[in-house]
Amino acid sequence: MNVNDIEMFLNEVFPRENALDYDNVGLIAGDREKVVSAILVSLDLTDKAIEAAREAGANLIVTHHPIIFGGIKTLTVDDFVGKTLIKLVKSGISVISCHTNLDLTDEFGNLAIADKLGAEEPKTVEGTVCGVVYELQEPMPLNAYCRMVMVDLGTSGVITINNPGNKVSKVFVQGGAFDEDSIDAVIKSGADTVLSGEIKHHICVGLEQMGINTIIAGHSATEQAYLPKLRQLLAEKYPGISITVNYNNEVSSIL
Repeated sequence: MNVNDIEMFLNEVFPRENALDYDNVGLIAGDREKVVSAILVSLDLTDKAIEAAREAGANLIVTHHPIIFGGIKTLTVDDFVGKTLIKLVKSGISVISCHTNLDLTDEFGNLAIADKLGAEEPKTVEGTVCGVVYELQEPMPLNAYCRMVMVDLGTSGVITINNPGNKVSKVFVQGGAFDEDSIDAVIKSGADTVLSGEIKHHICVGLEQMGINTIIAGHSATEQAYLPKLRQLLAEKYPGISITVNYNNEVSSIL
């Protein structure tokens, strides 16, 4: 299998035409014809991810976030993008990114987060760009639910502006950053709590006025949940290729 083969497969699962207009997905840098020795899956392309790929003998990195969003006019070590890309190319490593085209495939995005949170029968919410809703088996106070989120998502903390004694019974989950265009659909879903990686303060205040709690769990903490499913997808398709995960810069072959 070469880099192009894997990009074509990922495009079948996460069609690039589903990506939002501002996004940049697919092969970001590298050699399409190069035979893939091993793959590293990572949320971002960083120096540590490149080092982890080297240690794993991987010459392809599959990331969620693309390192290039718009055009670049120079490629130098004067900024972190240029420095990282130069290091990548010198290492003979290619990078493919599946970003909003993955986000819009709930099975690999928001459903993966809900699964980590122990959700039973989470459902996609119509009218949102992406997002799922699920009911807790038993309602619990907001502060207790926040502690559970910290453990399940492996984050060092969460932020909420709401009364810690508020009840949590139905949660809307949207990884990464909360899209305020989803508000009407969230209200119609009957959710009493919104959980996302980032939520603007004025949105938190507005939702509170409507009796809806908000929990900010961190962009990376929510989206790290995608990586094991992405690894599993690739491992099932390419059983002969070693695939590791750069999870919080700790490499693992099984998550």
